[in-house]
Amino acid sequence: SLGAIAGALSRYYLTLWFAHRFGSNFPYGTFFINLTGCFVMGFFATLALERAATIPPEVRLLVAVGFLGSYTTFSTYGLDSVLLLENRRFAAAGFYWLFSALLGIVCVQLGVMLARLLR
Repeated sequence: SLGAIAGALSRYYLTLWFAHRFGSNFPYGTFFINLTGCFVMGFFATLALERAATIPPEVRLLVAVGFLGSYTTFSTYGLDSVLLLENRRFAAAGFYWLFSALLGIVCVQLGVMLARLLR
């Protein structure tokens, strides 16, 4: 649960910071959180799977399930997409929906590649 607390607080404060810095016309915070969460998941999962002996199971749970589980969720992604559509911001909704998914995959792969470079 310590990982979940850290993930939830990180998500909350990053969302506030992005809204304060860039405004609330676009879900910048969720966009950033989903992409960085995907990157960290790719990076950490690769380290955990390919170096299983060096990362204890408790740490794997703390990071992957606890921190990342509360840091990034696609339920918020879905809600933000619907809100943009309801506000008739069709271009922003399309951009957000498409590029969150595509760049999320790219960020997971970048995390995998970086983790493998550390061998």
